[in-house]
Amino acid sequence: MDSIEQIAALAKLLGRRVGRAQTIFGGLALVGLGATLLFLARENWNFLRGPIAGVASARTGRAVRLDGDLTAHLLSWTPEFRIGGLKIGKPNWAGPGDVADVQSARLQLRLLPLLVGQVELPLVELKGMRLDLLRDKTGRESWALDAKSAGQPFKLPLISRFLITDGRVRLVDQTRKIVLNGQVQANERPISADGRGFSLTGDGTLNSEKFQLTATGGPLIGIKRDRPYPFRLDVQAGATHALASGQILRPFDMGGLTGALTINGPDLARLYDLTAITLPNTPPYTLSAQFERHGARYGFTHIAGKVGASDLGGDMTIDKVQGRRRMTADLVSEHLNFPDLLALLGGPPARTAPSPAPAKRAQISLPMSRKPAAAARSADHRLLPDAPLIRDRLGAMDADVRFRANSIRGGAFTARRGSLTLKLQNSVMTIDPLDVEFAQGRLSGHIGIDARTASVRTDADVTLANIGLQGFLRSTGPQPPVEGLMQARARLTGVGDSVHKAASTANGQVVFVVPHGRIRQSFAELLGVNVGRGLFLLLSKDPRQTDMRCAVAQFDVKGGVMTARQVVIDTGVVTSTGSGSIDLGAERLNLDLKGQTKHPELLRIWTPIQIRGTFNKPTVGLDAGSVAAQGGLALGVAALLGPLTAILPFVSPGLAKDADCAGLMVDAKHAGAPVKGIKASALGHLSPSSGPRTQPRTAPQHGHSTK
Repeated sequence: MDSIEQIAALAKLLGRRVGRAQTIFGGLALVGLGATLLFLARENWNFLRGPIAGVASARTGRAVRLDGDLTAHLLSWTPEFRIGGLKIGKPNWAGPGDVADVQSARLQLRLLPLLVGQVELPLVELKGMRLDLLRDKTGRESWALDAKSAGQPFKLPLISRFLITDGRVRLVDQTRKIVLNGQVQANERPISADGRGFSLTGDGTLNSEKFQLTATGGPLIGIKRDRPYPFRLDVQAGATHALASGQILRPFDMGGLTGALTINGPDLARLYDLTAITLPNTPPYTLSAQFERHGARYGFTHIAGKVGASDLGGDMTIDKVQGRRRMTADLVSEHLNFPDLLALLGGPPARTAPSPAPAKRAQISLPMSRKPAAAARSADHRLLPDAPLIRDRLGAMDADVRFRANSIRGGAFTARRGSLTLKLQNSVMTIDPLDVEFAQGRLSGHIGIDARTASVRTDADVTLANIGLQGFLRSTGPQPPVEGLMQARARLTGVGDSVHKAASTANGQVVFVVPHGRIRQSFAELLGVNVGRGLFLLLSKDPRQTDMRCAVAQFDVKGGVMTARQVVIDTGVVTSTGSGSIDLGAERLNLDLKGQTKHPELLRIWTPIQIRGTFNKPTVGLDAGSVAAQGGLALGVAALLGPLTAILPFVSPGLAKDADCAGLMVDAKHAGAPVKGIKASALGHLSPSSGPRTQPRTAPQHGHSTK
C-alpha cells in the first residue's frame, strides 16, 4: 500500500513539473510570435533599403538604388509593397545612366500560388516611369539581365491590375536602326471609346525615315492566366504601313500571339530594318496573312495579296535553328507579271501604284541596295541591274523557299508555269532547280551566289530547250518571219556584288543552236545583202518561206566579253557567217554577218551586215566604207568598159554551198548545247511534212525581174 502511495506521489510531482515546462515554452512562443507580428506589422522598412539594393545589384550585375521610402503591409494573404525612387542602372557596356527610373511603385503579391511555384501580382501600379532601352549592333540588350535572355520574348508574371501613369520610353535599336520616343498609359477603365485600357504611342525614325507606333489593348483589370488579352498594333515606317490585331494567349507573355496582319509598302526589302528578315526587292505590295507566335517561331498562313501586278499567296515560317534565324516558305502566284521579276535582281520596279511621297531612300535589300531610278543607271543604255548586293543581309539568316507561278505574262513574254527552290545557308544562296515552261520549250538550270567574302562569286548554268523562235519576232502576215526550235546553254562564272558587275567579269561559254526551221525568204535574201530580190520580196509582202537548215552561234566569254568562236546561219538561199564580240560590261554589240548567196544575183552589195549599238538600242546597218568601195569599183568599171558594165561589181554568181549542219550540231553538243533530244532527221533536214527545203521561185510579177 505504501508503494502505491509513493508511486502516486511521484506521478503527481512529475506532472506538476511537465506542466510548468509547457507553460514556459508556450509563453516564449507567444512572445516570439507577437514580436514577429509586431515586426511584420510595421510599415517603415527603410532600414532594409541598403541590403535589398545590394542583393539586387549583385544578382543583376548593375546598380540598383532605392532612393525613396520603402513600406510594406505583410499581414495579409496578398502583402503589399510600396517603393519610392527605384532606379536600375545600365550595364557597363551601355554607358552611364539608368535603364529604369520609377518615381513610385506599388505592387501586391498572392502568397498561396507561391506554394505551387506561380507568381501572381493582383496589382502593379507605376507612376513617373522612365525607360531608356538600348540594343547595340552586336545584339546586346540593356534590359536583359543575362546573355541567355537577350532576344527572348518579353515576359512578366500574371498581373491582374496593371496601372501606368506618366510613362515614357526611349528605345535605340542599332541593329534595326530604330530610334523611338514613346508614351505609355495603362488604366483599369477604358481610356477611349473603343474600349482600350492600355496604349503605347511613339514616334521617331527607322533608318532615317519617319517612324510611328501605336499599340493598344483592353482595360488591364480582371486579367486571368487562361484568358487571352486583345491587342492592336499600328506601325508606320516611312512609306511602309503595317496593322496587326489579335490576342496575347497568356497575358504578359509575348511568346504566344495569334491574329491577323495587313501590310503595304513600296518594297518588301525595306522590311529588313523593321523585322530583321531578309526579303528580295519587289515592286509596291499589299499583303495580308494570319499569324501566330510560339516562342521564337513565327508562322504566317493564308498569305494573300499583290506584289506589283502579280498575285502572291502561301505560307511562311520564321524560326531559330541552332541560334540562327531561318525562313521556310511555300509561295505561289497564279498570275505572275514578268516585269515584276526584274526588281528581284536589283532592277527598277514596275510601278503599278502611285509612288509614295518623296522620302529619303533606305539602303535596302536578292537583297539589293536600290538607288533612285535616275541614279541607278550610269547611262541610258544600261540594261543589266547594277544595284549592289547587301552581303551582311545574306549572312543574317538562312532560308528554304519554294516558289511556283502557274502562269507568267508580261508584254510579249508568256510562259505556262515556272518554279524555283531557293536555299540560303551561311551567306551562300543557291537557286536549284530553276524551271520555266513555255508554250513551246523550257528554261532550266541553277544559280549559285557565294557572299562569304567581299568578292561575291556567282555561278550560273542555264539551259534553253526547244524554245520557239516565232515568239521572239512579231508577225505581220499569216506566217511568222522565223520558225524553229532554239537550244541554248550559258555556263558563266563572275565576280561582283551586282548583276552588272558579275556579268562584266564573267568567264565561260554561251552557245545557241537552231537545228532546223523556216525563215521568210525576204529576210534570208537580206542576210546575204541580196538587195534586189530581198527588197522586192519584203516590199511586196511576199509570204513565201525557205529552209533554215541550221543556225549555230558559239561564244567564248572572258572578262565579261563574249567573243564569237563560230556563227553560222544556213538557209536555203543564203549562208551567213558571223564574227565579233559582245561586251557585257559596256553592254555594247559589235557583230558582223557576212552572207554568201546560193543562187545568182544581179544586185548584191558585197559588205557585211553590222550589228552595233547597245543592248537597249541595237542598230543594224551596212559598212559604209565597203559600200562606197563597191560603188567606186562600179564607177571605175563603167569608165573602162562602158556604162552598162557598172552593174558587174554587184553581180553574184551564187556559188555558196550548204553548211555542214550535222558537224555543226556535233560541235555545239560538245560545247554544252542541249541537242541530245534532237532527232537525227533534224540534223540538217526538215521532216517530210515540213515541205520542200526551198519554195519554188515564181515568175517575175508586174513586169519586173527579181534578179
